[in-house]
Amino acid sequence: MIAKSGPKAPFDVKVFLAKANGGKKVLSYRNDASIFVQGDTADAIYYIQKGKVKLTVVSKRGKEAVVALLGEGDFLGEGCLAGQGFRMSTAVAMSTCSIIRLQKKDVIRLLHEEPQFSEMFVAHLLSRNIKIEEDLVDQLFNSSEKRLARILLLLANFGKEGKPEEVIPKMSQETLAEIVGTTRSRVSFFMNRFRKLGFIEYNGGLKIHSSLLNVILRD
Repeated sequence: MIAKSGPKAPFDVKVFLAKANGGKKVLSYRNDASIFVQGDTADAIYYIQKGKVKLTVVSKRGKEAVVALLGEGDFLGEGCLAGQGFRMSTAVAMSTCSIIRLQKKDVIRLLHEEPQFSEMFVAHLLSRNIKIEEDLVDQLFNSSEKRLARILLLLANFGKEGKPEEVIPKMSQETLAEIVGTTRSRVSFFMNRFRKLGFIEYNGGLKIHSSLLNVILRD
């Protein structure tokens, strides 16, 4: 009689990368530190172990826009795997971050040799593509108030696996305005409204309550 094996343990990318051989470096970044800059040579990808990162793009006319917010468990800089020779965006730490830097050639080797890593990485890319579509819809159809609420909930990890982080790192209203795509005065107006309604609190940091979802869900 052949014994049945138990359920397969989920793939833990943190454990896998900790044991992976090759050109790997664990780097620490302070708040507002640049991880890479638009125009840099694209020769590595990064995995966020801890912290939050924003991706920004600057146009030829000097206008800056925030194109993505990333957190623990996210990769960034994957474009180099598809032949991107130079960074198309700038990655900046939004809090104290611990990030693994992986050389492009080593990631390509892992994708060929490690099926579990390859499967996880493809799932990550599909998830990122879905989020990009959601961001585009958000910008096209939602008000500044709803976009701000969605950004705050994303920063607190609502909708991700695990327990949401109710208190998020302190962030200036100018930064929030950049991310939302509105003015600082509008962000200030909406933040005060959220606070009066009990959706958020200021207490050494910004505390986000799940009731903020009401702003997104209402018509």
